[in-house]
Amino acid sequence: MTRVVDPSPALSLGATGRYGKDGRPRSLALTLSAPLLALQLAAPVAALDPRPPATAPAALEVAGEVPHSRRLSAEDLARLPRTSVHTRDHDGREVDFSGVTLAEVLKLAGAPAGAELKGAALAKYVVVGAADGYRVVFALPELSPDFTDAVVLLADHRDGKPLAAAEGPLRLVVAGEKRQARWVRQVVSLMVHSSPPDHPDAVPRNR
Repeated sequence: MTRVVDPSPALSLGATGRYGKDGRPRSLALTLSAPLLALQLAAPVAALDPRPPATAPAALEVAGEVPHSRRLSAEDLARLPRTSVHTRDHDGREVDFSGVTLAEVLKLAGAPAGAELKGAALAKYVVVGAADGYRVVFALPELSPDFTDAVVLLADHRDGKPLAAAEGPLRLVVAGEKRQARWVRQVVSLMVHSSPPDHPDAVPRNR
């Protein structure tokens, strides 16, 4: 008995022959081949995959009035000292955030810190920008451990897990503030600027 095979990889002939004993043509049953059948069965499963999209790799631009503008990767940030903060999130739940302080990040770009944070440098500030255009401002002394014990954290983990895409891969955590308006989500940039003097010709006496 001759078996007729369709040259198409997707289809094959399922009948045992073309003609019956009475000479009439038999109907040929077309059946899906195993590879195509598996593909069609798998497609709906992939479309309904409930897993959330993976958080994109962290990338942070640090620029403005700094000696060394930088574009930092997740690997760059991982080399900095790690800090953890136990606090309450926007919904009032206790949570542990971990990451690096904003002060440590700014050091990589050469922003004034430590003994250099004096005089005109005290009028410098950093604008923290989010992916959606939201921005907040911090004066450099607000970020310096020489001026305050408060910690402004650039977090990349919540309760030991990478931040979800809705708030990460990087976000600010400002523990102790009554309002969380400066807890910026999806941080993408730090821009350092100087506040212009009110009287350019004046000579400051307080140094």
